[in-house]
Amino acid sequence: MGIKAKLKAASLLSVGLLAAPAAFADDQPVKGGTLIYLEQQAHTNLYPPAGGFYPNGGILNQITDKLTYQNPKTLDIEPWVAESWTVNDKGTEYTFKIRKGVSFSDGTPVDANAVAKNYDTFGLGNKDLKLPVSEVLNNYDHSEVVDPYTVKFYFKKPSPGFLQGTSVIGSGLVSLKTLALPFDQLGDATKIIGSGPFVVESETLGKQLSLKARTDYNWGPSKLVHQGRAYLDGIKYIITGEDSVRIGALLSGQADFIRQLQAYDEKQVSDQSFAIYAAPTRGVNDSAAFRPDNPLVADLKVRQALLHATNNKEIVDTLFSANYPQAKSVISSAAAGYTDLSSKLTYDPALAEKLLDEAGWKKGASGVREKDGKPLSLAVYESLPQPQNKAVLQLVAQQWAKLGVKLQVLAGTSGNLVTDNVDPAKTPLVVAEVGRADPDVIKSQFYPKNRDALLQKGGLNPKASFSDDKLNAILETVASETDREKRLAAAKAVQEYLLDQAYVIPFFEEPQVFAGAPYVKGIAFEAVGRPFFYSTWLAEH
Repeated sequence: MGIKAKLKAASLLSVGLLAAPAAFADDQPVKGGTLIYLEQQAHTNLYPPAGGFYPNGGILNQITDKLTYQNPKTLDIEPWVAESWTVNDKGTEYTFKIRKGVSFSDGTPVDANAVAKNYDTFGLGNKDLKLPVSEVLNNYDHSEVVDPYTVKFYFKKPSPGFLQGTSVIGSGLVSLKTLALPFDQLGDATKIIGSGPFVVESETLGKQLSLKARTDYNWGPSKLVHQGRAYLDGIKYIITGEDSVRIGALLSGQADFIRQLQAYDEKQVSDQSFAIYAAPTRGVNDSAAFRPDNPLVADLKVRQALLHATNNKEIVDTLFSANYPQAKSVISSAAAGYTDLSSKLTYDPALAEKLLDEAGWKKGASGVREKDGKPLSLAVYESLPQPQNKAVLQLVAQQWAKLGVKLQVLAGTSGNLVTDNVDPAKTPLVVAEVGRADPDVIKSQFYPKNRDALLQKGGLNPKASFSDDKLNAILETVASETDREKRLAAAKAVQEYLLDQAYVIPFFEEPQVFAGAPYVKGIAFEAVGRPFFYSTWLAEH
């Protein structure tokens, strides 16, 4: 069955389900109905620490709960599965009191033992099962079950970001049965047993996923007005890669809610009174990061030249809307620890020309700069999760071409992408972006034992020789400094250092942009832009 036929079938299914009793006013939540949600990409792995990939997080946010809830408006940390907590003065011990009566959908309790096993797995990983360490848990040592509903966590060094880390997608709680499975089995959503307001009903891998409301759910974030079970009866995710098909399905009533609304489609949607939601990701901006192990970009002057050859204002003005602010630093203006460093991001082609000349790169007969007989020709893979990324990179290629630098944009569907992206010889730069409402986000992107965008020694590339000890020391300070002002100062220092070394070229602040039908009410997002359908409902239409 083709995608259009699937959408038609989904529409036929939803007609009866979405009808609301006429007795309900438009502002009164209605129980029942199935939300038809079109997702641009299929999820990959649903091990909670892999939830940073937005299609993964959009599922995990419905089927798992977290110890705490980060209020998306105030960014305050509020009770959820944990009813209270204490932290010692050094930030090395955190004690949580677990709410009683919470259970996983397999009937097992969410108690201190289950929470401890989750965090020991997320914080330490499991080599036998190939479960990686979570990027949001820094300096983790071990857990202690104090009593059936009290758990204590110990850290080797202070971990000031841990409390916020208990609220993120990557810390969704799953049952012991799920934790016992190897990583390569966790792409199957039916094997993810959480305690969330929805449970997985069925899945056709890579095509669609159905969730149903858990009828006995009664432990949502304690400060939310809505308590009890979800209003919706279910959610149907249909993977719909083509932008035009998602838009057409939404506007024709075949779908209720869609992710990845492109900027060029926003007016078409808003003109028909459909809602647009641009949820900020509050983290590392949509950027290109260099791999200094590659000899073509090992020279600081070359990287500086390419930074100043990049016109991010032209990128935003040409391709995007007001929902995509021009980057003024490595991280978003809505991110904790943000510093306006736009003075370091000036578009200055004359300076770029001068720096390339000084670095010994001269224009050859073809117009491409050369040095020692080698052209200044770089390659980068398009990143499918990032909005209009191919067009962004192609525009950057045009900007660099004016200076005699060739940038080849490779397909994001290439079978070589994964292996090439950890080989600086083949891929001297990579698209970078990660969302998190805590200063630790910048460590997540650039530290060798985390996402390792720069491919440092001790990270993803076992053959790496490049290492920046100064950068790593500042990143470690961000992750371990308990004094708030000193921690924010370290966050500022790392932003400045990354730009001074021209390790990264920020383009724009990336939102997650969704669109919904007018009758879809109560849409909410967690702090970095993943939808939370717990309080969503469908009005009469």
